[in-house]
Amino acid sequence: MSDAPLVLDFDRSVGPLPDEHRLDLADWQEAIRFGCSLRRFRALDAHLESRLPARHGTVFLGSGDYHHLTWPLVARAVAHGPFAVLVFDNHPDNMRFPFGIHCGSWVRKVALLPFVTRVDVLGIGSADVSRAHAWENYLAPLRRGKLRYWTVDVDTGWPRWLGLAAAFRNFDTPDALVDAFLSERLAEPTYLSIDKDVLSPEVARTNWDQGQLREEHLNAVIDTLSGQLVGSDITGDISIHHYRSGWKRRLSALDGQPAIDPAQLAAWQLGQHALNLRLLERIGRLDVW
Repeated sequence: MSDAPLVLDFDRSVGPLPDEHRLDLADWQEAIRFGCSLRRFRALDAHLESRLPARHGTVFLGSGDYHHLTWPLVARAVAHGPFAVLVFDNHPDNMRFPFGIHCGSWVRKVALLPFVTRVDVLGIGSADVSRAHAWENYLAPLRRGKLRYWTVDVDTGWPRWLGLAAAFRNFDTPDALVDAFLSERLAEPTYLSIDKDVLSPEVARTNWDQGQLREEHLNAVIDTLSGQLVGSDITGDISIHHYRSGWKRRLSALDGQPAIDPAQLAAWQLGQHALNLRLLERIGRLDVW
């Protein structure tokens, strides 16, 4: 994308980017990180409405704890509709969350948007889509054919019993997954959202348990989007935050967020920054819709 990148800077995890437009949102970190009520989320959305540039390129969200910001970004792309949404993520982000919205529940909100034709989540390797956690997934978008999970090495036998087999594609390797997706993908307008927790820890370290994909898998898909991209965002940078809120501490612990080694943080952030620059350059080569 030719427009300048936009950084929604909640957690200071995203390094400087060429020609960037950066919004300082540090005051919102505690309120929005991981999850929040819909009332508070709408307050942030209203705050952003008057501050976002009229045009921008790829949006950087910081830690994957902010992936729910993809929902309003997709909603703002309504003028490009109808379009598909393509998500790289180690998690389905389609999980039940009764307290409002959080970084693991936003996909359902996007799937409800009438101008979104479908959502494909690629690279899921977490137990969130296993039989033990089946009840936590919103099943309606899967049943309607609005959402598909593309998983790597996960036991997904349970959907057959619920008539959902068509919404699940499981593969033994990331190579097989990407090859199959590219062979089936339609040439249509697409919004791209990348959570770098889909990548192996050998590629980049994130705030969440991670998948098996390599950078070349992302590149292979990105390169097919020229002339079709209506918007994009990148999350999955790494940062440390100690919640003041007791319920957020408990919920993040229940979700099994791994501990971050403060002694390693600077090195991990340098690796993330280099990856961000490479992804930004690659997406910047594409012709936009």
